[in-house]
This record gives sequence, C-alpha cells and structure tokens, in this order.
Amino acid sequence: MERQVTLGNASGLHARPASVFVAEAGKFASDVLIEVEGKRINAKSILGLLSLGVSKGQTLTIITEGADAEEALSALCQLVESGLGE
Repeated sequence: MERQVTLGNASGLHARPASVFVAEAGKFASDVLIEVEGKRINAKSILGLLSLGVSKGQTLTIITEGADAEEALSALCQLVESGLGE
C-alpha cells in the first residue's frame, strides 16, 4: 500500500520530527518505506530518514507492506499531516 503526503513542517524533517516518525513506524510489524524524489529508504531507520533531507512542501510517498500495512499507512500519514508533533 502507498500514499503520498506533503510535509508541512517549517523546518523540514529534522531530527526531532524524524525520531517521532521512526518511533511510530516501529510500532508496526509491516515494512515501512519512504520514497522522495526517487530515493527509497527504510522508514524505521532514523539515519535513513534524515539522509533524505526532506524540506517543507516536499511530497513523501509512504509505502507499507505486511500484516498491518493499512493501519500503519493510515497512522503514519496522519502523523505527517498533523505536523509530526511540532
């Protein structure tokens, strides 16, 4: 499953919101990937997520595969849309 969301955080996906995303992704058994501009990473890896250098207004494709993929996709998209705790 996959869905696109736009990052709205003013300072982009820096360490604090990235750690919030990774913590949420880690709650699910499914594989979670993020793709930005053709680069795909494991979204359960803080270093992978930070390596994307996502800034405000960029579109992320969140991809989930596994037993709880639909639940994971919904929760993670909501998290990004809500500002990742910022």
